[in-house]
Amino acid sequence: MPALLDDVRFAFQPLFNLHTGGVVAVEALARPHDGSVQDLLQAAFRAGYLANTDVALACRAVRHAADHGLGVPLHVNLLAMTIADRPELVAPLYAVLRETGRDPSDLVVEVGTPYSRAPRRLLVKGLRRLREDGFRLGLDGVGEGDSPLSLLTEVRPDVVKLDREVVVALPADPARFALVQALQHLCEHTGSLVVAEGVETEAQLAALRRLGVRLAQGNLLAAAQRRPRVDATIAAVLSEVSDPEATTKTMTGPVRRGAGPRVTDFLHPATTLPDSATSEEVLEVLGSRPTVTGVVLVDAEDRPSWTVDRNRFLLAVTGPFGHALHAKREAARLADRPKLIGAESSALELLDVVAHAHRERTNDDLVVVDADDRCLGVVRVADVVRGIAELKVEQAAALNPLTRLPGTDSFAREVDRRVLGGELFAVGWLDVDGFKRVNDSVGFAAGDDLIRAIGRALTEGAGSHPGVHVGHVGGDDFLVVAGLDEIVPFSAAVLDAPFDAEGHAVTLSLATLICAAGSVVSYREVSRLLAPLKEHAKSLRGTSWVLGRPGSDHVDVLRGGPHLAVG
Repeated sequence: MPALLDDVRFAFQPLFNLHTGGVVAVEALARPHDGSVQDLLQAAFRAGYLANTDVALACRAVRHAADHGLGVPLHVNLLAMTIADRPELVAPLYAVLRETGRDPSDLVVEVGTPYSRAPRRLLVKGLRRLREDGFRLGLDGVGEGDSPLSLLTEVRPDVVKLDREVVVALPADPARFALVQALQHLCEHTGSLVVAEGVETEAQLAALRRLGVRLAQGNLLAAAQRRPRVDATIAAVLSEVSDPEATTKTMTGPVRRGAGPRVTDFLHPATTLPDSATSEEVLEVLGSRPTVTGVVLVDAEDRPSWTVDRNRFLLAVTGPFGHALHAKREAARLADRPKLIGAESSALELLDVVAHAHRERTNDDLVVVDADDRCLGVVRVADVVRGIAELKVEQAAALNPLTRLPGTDSFAREVDRRVLGGELFAVGWLDVDGFKRVNDSVGFAAGDDLIRAIGRALTEGAGSHPGVHVGHVGGDDFLVVAGLDEIVPFSAAVLDAPFDAEGHAVTLSLATLICAAGSVVSYREVSRLLAPLKEHAKSLRGTSWVLGRPGSDHVDVLRGGPHLAVG
């Protein structure tokens, strides 16, 4: 097998943060001279040297990467069977890290399929051992093959990589779209980041952004190359896909997105040096990496002690006599105390930190730290400002211009959140009886006034009930989602209020669907089940309210007179 390994070369493909457009890591991909890496591993398996060959490939990947001085985390691949094998087989990986001067925390070990052939207990034990030794972990091939979701919850990996077959199907397959939504929701609870691999088209990229997936790799963004492009950006590609809705019209599933971005959504890998580093060492790093905006000086526990801003530092050391004065002395003399922010903080909290900073430092990078104050990376203020601005524009575009209430997409996300969370909740569909006759008799301006009045009543009612969300999905159609303890008092208050158009009294119809955990699977299904309930409510005299449940034909009439006579 060693002779076969001599013919293996490596290409490196960047992983991008879709919020910032920057490279956050690089994956090493083995490229045998003949055949594929799978062919090589199969030959090793037949010869009885699978684990040894697998580890040897990872070691060669680390050595090849060391030739390029990446400055970002490196992803290497190991099979699940290798990790579940004897611990001493992985020892060469530790040796090559010492040889190249890399720390285990610089490596993300991507666990590859098949998982079913690795004894579960031994696999989990091996993964925990790697984590205890400082490695970061990733599960590869999730969504296809035999990757068990229960392993995700047990191991809580740093990253979960979507199989490329899932990514390919996203723009046109609602089921795959829903799968990624559910995986995103699960990863929020495990603290894992979803990475999409194999992104080849703008439609796939648009679908991923719409889902809130923030890390991706693929030929659309950057092809794998012998020399890694750690300074690459994808700003041009992102701007071409600035309207996710435009290229995902075929999607039928709702989209789930959090209440707002976190600082980790904008994370860049930090360029670090020991806090004892000299100015000359910092200058060497900045000179070799023109895209680095600063250096974080860390202590032995990887906790930030100082930050060196690129512009201020270069101004000091490149001026007259600057090199002679500072080169051999500690860089901390030209550094600042770091501006720290916790990994769980929101982007708005970051801007609050910036607002209270000294004017000279408002554009400095902020250092993101974990619960033990260890450096996780840096965030650039410009990225956060741009991201929040885009979010606000998106939110404004999603509001109905007449009532300023959220539209269909926002409401769908809220319903989907409750479905995925297994909550017991109710969805209501409210509209005006005979609204067309209102417009035809007193004019569309009076009709608009009526819609605004109903919108205000819904908004004010929701203000008294924190668990109630209301939306205006067009025309005279309004939606309400609430918990069971709030839907009745909220709805009763709205229906009790008198509404009129130019003095002409109008009545309302409300259909409510009670959704127990597991009784519905999507916003689309809720919409379909509400339709016959709405028709029932419209058939009643006066202001009406009916209530139904998924899987039952029984309808409770809470308000409204008997059925109107026909004929």
